[in-house]
Amino acid sequence: MNTPQKSLWLVTGSQHLYGPDVLARVAEHSQAIARAYQTEARIPVEVVCRPTVTTAEAIRTLCKAANDDDDCLGLIAWMHTFSPAKMWIAGLGILAKPMLHLHTQFNRDIPWETIDMDFMNLNQSAHGGREFGHLATRMGLVRKVVVGHWQADATIEAVGDWARVAIGVDASRNLRVARFGDNMRSVAVTEGDKVAAQLAFGYTVDGYGVGTLTDWIASISEADVDTLMDEYAATYVVQPSLRADGAARASLVEAARIELGLRGFLDEHGYAAFTNTFEDLHGMRQLPGIATQRLMADGYGFGAEGDWKTAALVRTMKAMAAGLPGGNSFMEDYTYHFDPDGMACLGAHMLEICPSIAGGEVRCEVHPLGIGGKEDPVRLVFDGAAGEALNASVVDMGTHFRMLVNTVTAVVAPEEMPNLPVARVLWQPHPDLPTAAAAWIYGGGAHHTCFSQNLKVDQLADFAEVMGVEFVLIDAETELRRYRRELRWERR
Repeated sequence: MNTPQKSLWLVTGSQHLYGPDVLARVAEHSQAIARAYQTEARIPVEVVCRPTVTTAEAIRTLCKAANDDDDCLGLIAWMHTFSPAKMWIAGLGILAKPMLHLHTQFNRDIPWETIDMDFMNLNQSAHGGREFGHLATRMGLVRKVVVGHWQADATIEAVGDWARVAIGVDASRNLRVARFGDNMRSVAVTEGDKVAAQLAFGYTVDGYGVGTLTDWIASISEADVDTLMDEYAATYVVQPSLRADGAARASLVEAARIELGLRGFLDEHGYAAFTNTFEDLHGMRQLPGIATQRLMADGYGFGAEGDWKTAALVRTMKAMAAGLPGGNSFMEDYTYHFDPDGMACLGAHMLEICPSIAGGEVRCEVHPLGIGGKEDPVRLVFDGAAGEALNASVVDMGTHFRMLVNTVTAVVAPEEMPNLPVARVLWQPHPDLPTAAAAWIYGGGAHHTCFSQNLKVDQLADFAEVMGVEFVLIDAETELRRYRRELRWERR
């Protein structure tokens, strides 16, 4: 994911009024916090302490430097003492990186018996942070506010969660999406304004004919194919017909060739997400199944049927969640279970579900697809793990982009599904299936989503806010009448 070498800058505000001794203590405390956060596993990137800023010129110079540094993910701003906020106007006015306002103080407790004015002058976060917050609000700045002692678990976790948001912002703004072929014909939700998307999210979307991909596939050597086949055998439970001398061995050989060609093209041209469609496979013998699944497992984004918005979202969410247990996958709401004793939705797709969400054995199999008019494609088949999760979707509303999120509980299927040859996950939407489905439909959500086992609602909400995207949540607290009223408020 290439994020560990990137960093967040801890920027501490003060002023010269307090004298050099106080400023020396301020710098000492800032460095101590940064050192502690650098070794904190819950914060996934390095936290770098910058020199204390005490003038408007220093603040503007620092913000400009942050903008120009590709390895700077964002700022953590802390007002150790009172820092007159008019000094921050010029700097914050040009800041283009995400910002977290850490409203903390170095000491946890008030030293009741020894507290004096020297202590008070040094530890002024309580009102210094309010001065800073007033200006940020007046300027209309998007930022995250975290309140608590810097060593508290809740504070560290909140900073770590936001760090992942900053990673997602950086990933989205530097993302390139490759489209092989066009969108699935006559489908509405996979369309959208790519220029508007680049303005909002930063990523670019480029189109390629399928012939470009088939040229790469044809160039793959037999030795490279053999090496990848050995990897398949060592990683998955391979169907007997796909093993050496099996009747369908040629299908696995072709699938491996497709994976190597697709991966080679994406890497050569700097793409971290891609789309295809079964309606445009000219020159290909089978639709990429295992190839797409394995690329997603390695962090690439994917959207079926030309869905470039979901491909970009999957990549962004994978970057945000890198290193966390669980996974993120392209997903589709496929079919419902309307049993009153346990309503649920079965999520799946024709082939392309990421094995990062698997809850057990992953099998490598070949089966007929039934559509597309090509040879039977190889795919990975498994059941998704049970547990709390969410589905996220980005849609183009014409006037703006909207992100919808529905929290869900993935569950073990009550019975086996021996005749369903695709990866799948069964979930119970919150607050319940009828309410969640109706809310999703009223909100204009897509049938494609990114299913996440490890990201939090607040992280996606913070990401949407940084990107200037409307955020709509469907969760255990959703009441349909109030929800629809809130959607009408948004339209106004």
